[in-house]
Amino acid sequence: MTDPNSAKRARRTQHHWRRDVVELAALFTAVAVADTIAKTVVHGPEGPIALIFSAVALLVTAGLHTWWSRRQVHAPPRTDSGGDTGTPLAAGTDDAAGSDDAAGTTEAGSPTALWRMRTTVRDEPGSLAALCTALAEQRVDILSLQTHPLATGTVDEFLLRAPDERTAAELTRAVAAAGGSGTWIERADAHDLVDAPTRMLNLATRTALDAAELPLALRQLLGRCTIRSIPAESAAQSGQATDVPVEGVLDGTLMRLRDQSGGLITAERAYLPFTPTEFARARALVELDSRLGPRVPRGQDVLTLPEGPDITVRRADIDDLEAAKAMHARCSKRTLSMRYHGPVGDSDRYLNHLLSPRFGRTLTVQTPSGRLVALGHLLWDGDETEVALLVEDDWQRRGIGSELLGRLVGLAVEAGCESVYAVTQSSNTAMVAAMRGLGLPLDYQIEEGTLVVTARLQSAPVSADRGTASS
Repeated sequence: MTDPNSAKRARRTQHHWRRDVVELAALFTAVAVADTIAKTVVHGPEGPIALIFSAVALLVTAGLHTWWSRRQVHAPPRTDSGGDTGTPLAAGTDDAAGSDDAAGTTEAGSPTALWRMRTTVRDEPGSLAALCTALAEQRVDILSLQTHPLATGTVDEFLLRAPDERTAAELTRAVAAAGGSGTWIERADAHDLVDAPTRMLNLATRTALDAAELPLALRQLLGRCTIRSIPAESAAQSGQATDVPVEGVLDGTLMRLRDQSGGLITAERAYLPFTPTEFARARALVELDSRLGPRVPRGQDVLTLPEGPDITVRRADIDDLEAAKAMHARCSKRTLSMRYHGPVGDSDRYLNHLLSPRFGRTLTVQTPSGRLVALGHLLWDGDETEVALLVEDDWQRRGIGSELLGRLVGLAVEAGCESVYAVTQSSNTAMVAAMRGLGLPLDYQIEEGTLVVTARLQSAPVSADRGTASS
């Protein structure tokens, strides 16, 4: 067998000998030409003229060489019939900058926007590559990518940074031309820059600390969707509880999961079916919540009223049921009817729902003796959030309702809610005044004596002292 190293050494030795012979021949030729020119200049009658012409020819040759070299540097790349690139791009040229743009970068200082996008591609080699190439041609940078395998394809979820002038329609058309289907896209923010494992850990931590966080965690995990909690009694009466096994049900754009109380949690969206990966993640959060059981943070604040003793504001849960019923008994019929908009005798039946952390968050106000004198509720209502207040008659007009409402709005802002609404009677001037005291844009709707006041939370600040009541 021939030694390849020996063959390489032999070829290098032959190459060196050939180069030495060529250099030696060039040297002898240059000496001979120089000698001939010198004799012609010294002994010939036209020697000086030949010397001048030689100098001019040398200068012209040098100038042509310099011009040709510069032209080659700035020339665009040439391709032969096979498509191979000829002259490479020089750094700093316009074509090099265009290549950078195609790779997803933008010019220095140009504004960009973040997008979240989901699309379905065929499960075959090259599908994802075609999609990435189409985005690169739009000067879009792919910051993160998650894949959700399906039986007939793959759902790809992207976090994109695109030039600010790119619209959702332009990006959707580019993706569709590259083979993407069922595309959904929306603006993202800096919070979406967190990778998937870190996001899951954060959501699990929030759920572990507070049972009321589960619906919010599911909404953040699954994107824009509607999360509903169905109490165990309602689920049993409707027959839904028997239709859902312990491991849950995934049915296209609807998933149903059992919670710890025997009720159901449903998630529904219209733009894309849920994937098995999303279903497994949601089921893991619900299972974590069930294993930990009921839990509510036990922080509290002590506040001094302009009149009367100090009061304590804290989170409430189902353990406060009897104390809440006792407060109902001390309230007048008018106060209860203003709050519950129905028969006064049925007011106690609402407390099991209102005090459950599964359906929202409840703040309570108690006196130094431990008596509850007010309740404030922040209730998850699908895509919307409701606020409701009840203050015992003897403690009204002391600022308790405004204090509770401000804290509830702070909790809604922390939860990422876009708005909150209150349903009351048009004659309930105290509730209307409390909503106006928030200093937020308000919308009013009146139907048959029922007033719905909606506050937009885009400009609502999160107060540090109000947040402590939930910690």
